[in-house]
Amino acid sequence: MERLRIRKVAVLGAGVMGAQIAAHCANADLPVVLFDLPSGEGDRNATVLRALEGLKRLDPAPLAESQRLGWIQPANYDDDLEALRECDLVIEAIAERLDWKQSLYERVAPFLAEGVTLASNTSGLSITALAQALPEAVRRNFCGIHFFNPPRYLPLVELVPHAGSDAARLDALEGWLTTRLGKSVIRAKDTPNFIANRVGVFSILAVMHHTQRLGLGFDEVDALTGPRIGRPKSATYRTADVVGLDTLAHVIGTMQTTLPDDPWHEIFRVPPWLEVLIRQGALGQKSGAGVYRKEKGNILVLDLSAGTYRPAQGEVAPEVEEILALRDVRERFARLRASGHPQAQFLWALFRDVFHYCAFHLATIADSARDVDLAMRWGFGWAMGPFETWQAAGWRDIARSIEEDRAAGLTLANVPLPAWVEGLEGTHSAKGSWSAARSTWVGRSSLAVYRRQLYPDRVLGERFDDPGETLWENEGVRLWRRPDQDQGVGIVSVRTRHHTLGAAVIEGILEAVARAERELDALVLWHEAPFALGADLKQVLEAAQAGRFDQLETMVERFQQASMRLKHAEIPVVAAIEGMALGGGCEFALHAAHRVFALESYVGLVEVGVGLIPAGGGCKELAIQAHRMARRTAGGDVFAFIQPMFEQVAKAKVSRSALEAQAIGYGRVGDDVVMHPKELLYVAIRRARSLAEAGYRPPLPEREVVVAGRNGIATCEMMLVNMREGGFISEHDYRVGKGVATALCGGEVESGARVPVEWLLAVERREFMALLRTPQTLERIAHTLATGKPLRN
Repeated sequence: MERLRIRKVAVLGAGVMGAQIAAHCANADLPVVLFDLPSGEGDRNATVLRALEGLKRLDPAPLAESQRLGWIQPANYDDDLEALRECDLVIEAIAERLDWKQSLYERVAPFLAEGVTLASNTSGLSITALAQALPEAVRRNFCGIHFFNPPRYLPLVELVPHAGSDAARLDALEGWLTTRLGKSVIRAKDTPNFIANRVGVFSILAVMHHTQRLGLGFDEVDALTGPRIGRPKSATYRTADVVGLDTLAHVIGTMQTTLPDDPWHEIFRVPPWLEVLIRQGALGQKSGAGVYRKEKGNILVLDLSAGTYRPAQGEVAPEVEEILALRDVRERFARLRASGHPQAQFLWALFRDVFHYCAFHLATIADSARDVDLAMRWGFGWAMGPFETWQAAGWRDIARSIEEDRAAGLTLANVPLPAWVEGLEGTHSAKGSWSAARSTWVGRSSLAVYRRQLYPDRVLGERFDDPGETLWENEGVRLWRRPDQDQGVGIVSVRTRHHTLGAAVIEGILEAVARAERELDALVLWHEAPFALGADLKQVLEAAQAGRFDQLETMVERFQQASMRLKHAEIPVVAAIEGMALGGGCEFALHAAHRVFALESYVGLVEVGVGLIPAGGGCKELAIQAHRMARRTAGGDVFAFIQPMFEQVAKAKVSRSALEAQAIGYGRVGDDVVMHPKELLYVAIRRARSLAEAGYRPPLPEREVVVAGRNGIATCEMMLVNMREGGFISEHDYRVGKGVATALCGGEVESGARVPVEWLLAVERREFMALLRTPQTLERIAHTLATGKPLRN
């Protein structure tokens, strides 16, 4: 078939999910038409307009850049259906009612363009049943595209065909969803609630059952089912509040209605306490109260025994905490099962029942155990999927324990484990992942799009040959390459924890660039997220407390030299950025010849948080940016461009996306933004090669930079004075802010003076070292290292 071209998208339904799906399409540079019912009064598109206003208030933000809102066109079903003819993809995202969806399809079908892809964002309704309302020409290009909330941030999309779906269209759509929208796609079978919700909602139901059986508090259970067992901070009941208790009840109802023969059907029901909350309008976060509610800044939790709310505590018993801290997973599970403490009994029962359920249903809900595990990681934020966890805990021991508990009447369903369980040591191996439906091991998808993911998410036990070849390394960095991708492009990866930048990293960067200039055509600075969390503060604090300030100043100078070597290397250096690029990480990115960002890149110069200023060339780079922008204006006023830079550095502003990083000057207009983070290295290698092939030449150093000087510093100080007198900043904040202003404005020189780049670097170093000698800054660094939080002293 022809290449799938999607130039414009329509979203039917401006509810919570529909509006956010539209926002994410806009993030991907796609114009969107967002439909809903016409309003009876005033503007006919009032429903959609309210939804668009609501996007501005959501946290986390659905829009990667606020201006993207303008890419979403409001529309209604009465007046604007002709707009569908311009759309190549139409995503339906209305309420989960089969009859409503089918009625809408009948209404819009005459307006769909020939060859359009139509998809439902249903969370669990039958795709086959939905397809029956469509004409044959549309039906073959119809499928389920199930996003997870929030669609910008949760990677999972379940792609669900029906029997008549066009196979080639599905393959092309999977590739498009992956690269253009940055989604991690699982092909799900057309079974109720598909994969992730089927397992995830069962897990929630099991939690609810065992919570009541063992008399545990909701906050106590959330303390147990969060990060301690590799689940998100929102755990179980907080997640239910975020999703919406009415939405959860609806999904449970779908399972109850559509799965009458499921051996676990007895627990597919909404608990009475949840029905009461829904009747009262306590639907969770969206209504201000649910299982939890906030009152005067305090978090309260529903206490079923008292019938009211109480302060949330959520404590884990010391003996259970000790078990969960065990590094040996097999011992951890054995001790949970053997313990008599209700919290340990709860955790064992929860894992046991989820393992049991997944094994029993694997053949009918998924092609392989890999699909189940990745669906739970990508859609529900689990650190490990159920089959991975079972395998890590000892496959045969756990299987034996499940059968023993079943014989004793302890499991939630009295059905034996499938026969295939007995013959395996786990569901993932070097041969692939187990497919119960096919009774064989299956490998990864062979679609071309996955060749762009050089290091895809793996499941426990899965094996990949890594063709990476080390060229040189020290304690701080590794210089290597992927000969299977490009023999002449080197990769520099920082090896420290959180990729902090200490002496070994700085020296490693200098050496790696020198070697690359001699032996390679281009260089990529890449490692998995975070890109870098800034300087090694522990190293800085220890040296400062020991009075080794000369050594520290030399280190700062070497840092600046490393930044300048990245900028002026004889070969192109491409920074591949994902996650946080803070402080020195931002400075390295600023000095690269080119940047390839993952969309979720959070970039900023945040040194003021520990009482310092950027001194790895970051202030110098911003001053040069202001100089260049001022040259294009009639008045040539440098300070007009310095002022917003001062505010963002003095406030330690961090971009909320790669798009925002470009907008505020931490990237450039020509930089690449990759939607799927696993494609980042692939794209960066090719960008580096293209720069090299184009005859890359390093930028000539600026001979002179026009700076804002004393007048600029004074104007910045006026802002600081107002903030200090208003009680918004402390005296030391004022001192740090003035250091930022001094570095950005080029020091105590006349406004409009022309200074060399070396002068700007010297000003940075001087201000940085002066602050480092103050007790307040050392207190801030020590506090941040101890608590992970900033200190305002």
